[in-house]
Amino acid sequence: MFPNKYTFKTVLYGLALFAVLSCRQEAGTSGGARDDKEERVALVIHGGAGTILRKNLSPEREAQYRSVLEKALDTGYAVLQRGGSSLDAVERVVVMLEDSPLFNAGKGAVFTSDGRNELDASVMDGQSLNAGAVAGVTTVKNPVSLARAVMERSEHVMLAREGAEAFAREQGLEMVPEGYFHTGERMRALKAVQEKARRENRKQQASAYDPFIRDSKYGTVGCVALDRKGNLAAATSTGGMTNKRWGRIGDSPVIGAGTYANNNTCAVSSTGWGEFFIRGVVAYDISALMEYRGHTLEQAAREVIRKKLPEMGGNGGIIAVDHKGNIVMEFNTPGMYRAGIGADGQKHIGIFGED
Repeated sequence: MFPNKYTFKTVLYGLALFAVLSCRQEAGTSGGARDDKEERVALVIHGGAGTILRKNLSPEREAQYRSVLEKALDTGYAVLQRGGSSLDAVERVVVMLEDSPLFNAGKGAVFTSDGRNELDASVMDGQSLNAGAVAGVTTVKNPVSLARAVMERSEHVMLAREGAEAFAREQGLEMVPEGYFHTGERMRALKAVQEKARRENRKQQASAYDPFIRDSKYGTVGCVALDRKGNLAAATSTGGMTNKRWGRIGDSPVIGAGTYANNNTCAVSSTGWGEFFIRGVVAYDISALMEYRGHTLEQAAREVIRKKLPEMGGNGGIIAVDHKGNIVMEFNTPGMYRAGIGADGQKHIGIFGED
């Protein structure tokens, strides 16, 4: 079959070389490349934006905020490192923040004008563009979990008030009495807002555009994440605005305003003056600038939050992550509770503008 031993040895050598190169190539495409992709996970958290000044926050209180933010960040990031989905990570983080009385979401939510807590939340999957949201719920312990249930177990995107709560019970989610969400700090904020309105001889139902009321609102929570499979997700949860009218709904449960995720661009969670985030479709606008104008995530976020939103009269901030694991935490207020780990693995936790 072979003319001589040298030809035979040459063929064997060639076959061996081919096998080695094939193994290396396979390792490079399915092993090495996969490892690179698996390292490209990222997660960002916010706990609300507003007039957050160092002089108004005691060292003890600041330490509390930083501790909760770091614990939630580490918990969500661990989900991603273990190969968990971005949806699982953002829900897990937001549940933790809803359970903390430090933030305006879940326990610790602000009060409406009639002394109740009405909670809103949303979640979006960047792979399928599926989304779920709830508005005005009063007895669901973790509204973000209900939002995910709406997304995954119903044909709808948003459910509100009694209908949302009935669905929560059907799905076996944890329900709590309305008093569970009450905190003395939030009640004092409500009374301060209403007293200010009375002193100024206005109706007790003050305008939602009063700066004093706006700044009593910060604390909305949110999370965005990129998982090992390259899927993005976003979630947002809030108690709304202090002294808000019965039935008022802000941007947090509005897909495209308070929450948006698209694997082709980015995942965004918003916090701030909700009426303007709705009018500007802020979360989607950032994605659109990336998709249609070729902006980087940083460029898009800065244009929307630093330019377009203030020109409308709004304030607040966003957190976002793109499909490459780049993260931004952009805001036009004095401060924003925030924490993040990008694809580079570097951890950042901040509260004030200078952090």
